Amino acid sequence: MNKNESIRIKDMVNIAYGAVDEKKGHNIKVLDVSELTTIADYFILVTGTSTSQITALQDNVYKKLGDMGYKPSRIEGVRNSTWVLMDYNDIIVHIFSNDDREFYNLDNIWRDAKQVSDFKN
Repeated sequence: MNKNESIRIKDMVNIAYGAVDEKKGHNIKVLDVSELTTIADYFILVTGTSTSQITALQDNVYKKLGDMGYKPSRIEGVRNSTWVLMDYNDIIVHIFSNDDREFYNLDNIWRDAKQVSDFKN
């Protein structure tokens, strides 16, 4: 990956992180999975407290990234879902209810990933 590509991906992460933080997402984690899988470079995990908040988180990520020209290749989960996956190829945003986050336990499954706390360019 070249420097410009790396900056673009980190920019996407910053925008998505800001979008879920703005809508008061809980337990936000950014995981660098680039050394563990080829499906993405980063996962963003966030918990919503209700289906309406999960929808608001999804809508805000979609809007903020869309405003910068980024469109998801797919979105899994529908309105009133308890887990939404937004696939932007280089980053994947997982928006969970608390119960689904505990059940699917991606935090533990991807425990070997580096948790990123400072991902600003």
